[in-house]
Amino acid sequence: MVKKKVVSLMLVFMLAMSVVLGACSGGGNNNANGNQSGNGTSEQGGGSKNSGNDAPADEKPLKISLYYPDNATLPFKEDWLLIQEIQKRFNVDLDVEVIPLGEYQTKVSLALNTGTNVPDVILYQSTKGENASLALNGAIVPISDYSDWTPNFNARVKEFGLEEQIEELKLKDGKLYYLPALYDKPFYDGGLIMRQDLLEKYGFEPPKTFDDLYAILKKFKEEYPDSYPLTILAGPRVLYRMTMPSFGVSVGKNASSGTHVLSWDYDAKEYFAGAISEEYREYMRFFSKLYKEGLLDPEMAEPIDGDRWAQKLATGKAFATYAYYDQIGGVEAAATEPGFKLQMYPPLAGPAGAHHQPKSSTGSGIIFPKTTTKRADFEQIVRKIDEIFFSEEGALLACLGVEGVTYTMEGDKIKYADDLVNSPNGIYKEMQLRYGTGADPLQLVWVNAREMTKYDENYLQINQTVAAMDDAIQPIPPTPLFDDLTAEEASSLQTPLGDAFEVWADAFLTGKKDLDKDWDQYVKEMKNLQIEKFVELYNSNLRK
Repeated sequence: MVKKKVVSLMLVFMLAMSVVLGACSGGGNNNANGNQSGNGTSEQGGGSKNSGNDAPADEKPLKISLYYPDNATLPFKEDWLLIQEIQKRFNVDLDVEVIPLGEYQTKVSLALNTGTNVPDVILYQSTKGENASLALNGAIVPISDYSDWTPNFNARVKEFGLEEQIEELKLKDGKLYYLPALYDKPFYDGGLIMRQDLLEKYGFEPPKTFDDLYAILKKFKEEYPDSYPLTILAGPRVLYRMTMPSFGVSVGKNASSGTHVLSWDYDAKEYFAGAISEEYREYMRFFSKLYKEGLLDPEMAEPIDGDRWAQKLATGKAFATYAYYDQIGGVEAAATEPGFKLQMYPPLAGPAGAHHQPKSSTGSGIIFPKTTTKRADFEQIVRKIDEIFFSEEGALLACLGVEGVTYTMEGDKIKYADDLVNSPNGIYKEMQLRYGTGADPLQLVWVNAREMTKYDENYLQINQTVAAMDDAIQPIPPTPLFDDLTAEEASSLQTPLGDAFEVWADAFLTGKKDLDKDWDQYVKEMKNLQIEKFVELYNSNLRK
């Protein structure tokens, strides 16, 4: 069963206030917080369609409720093959509450803080930011206390050699509070995408620096004055996370540290106040210049949905973007201009070098709210989730779909269904959209060689180029070892700092505020909100 919910911030506020008022009245207070290749090796696929998970006919399905973050570019579908097969093979009845991605963390926070409308399982989570405080205050299950119940996860960690990385995810009490997604190796899945045919038409080499990008965008604007040459999918957060590292910072809603306003100094190995740094100001100077000169889509300040974004590129309203490789096929299919061709490029060099968004061998995964332990079948739920997401059968299902439907095996090779191979979206994206396979919240085991069978030779070459660059994909910054009180303090500082940052970032980008005249006022406000104390909290609690 799937429940679609749109939770507005006003609704969240009213719900939160009702809980507070209820507590004040004596009710008690819960502080718990292009054409694709269809070949791969047998190691990438194989296995039988069923590993013996079919339950006896008289055994009732295990009911599990969960939160799911809904991405507008990959809207959740109740009839996805992946969802249906999970329920059939693992004998579960999934009660999925689908929440818009932009409101997801607010809904999660509300549920964990108030203890109301809490599901059994929450997808796409970690213990960065507020969740660390919630975990240490008892709102989230320390899943490492139940490691005997997660044999598939344990085996996968050992297989990928991720023991040290998992150790680093533990909080100050030495416990792990979520089951992260696991990657055998990171890959370059998105970045600068541009009209390759127009680069060739106007005599440009592929861009290597942000200065190159500026020159190209200026030419596009000159030739097509009614256009905004650079548009962004899903709003500023995508632009920031993919481009800021080349300027030496990573801040905003998708900051690699999860702090919104702090950045990691990879040389000094410590945090600094990235949001008020000269590196950040230099970054905003560049992109505010693009905005002022009509080179950057003004609609990017509000999240642009996938359809409008694709139409902008397909119809010549824009010629460059920051997005993901698997989205190229759909845009090219919608274009009518002869010779239309998009290409993705390696990270551009800025003042701090050429870097993409930091990545890790672990990613967002699954948390179990403390309320789930009240179920008599709590152990069964944990074991079932471990089996669904980390067993070999579950991993193959989430990646490849169903043998005989989405793919077949020809000897030791994976052969994808013809309709997938011939889809203008490309294999990877078509499988996501049609079947749910490869959707981030639902796939927690990522084998690079297996994933690459869904892409074309061009994508493989791009990844080889990026892999040969000097530290193009940096590691995720370390998580501090906060105790419960410090985690709570850090969380209380982060929220107002993040809110203030977003208001000022929009103002700087769009020219409502001046990066010279108004900078000191901005820095003063952030210091009054104790950004310096926030930095000190993080640095003084780093793992030694």
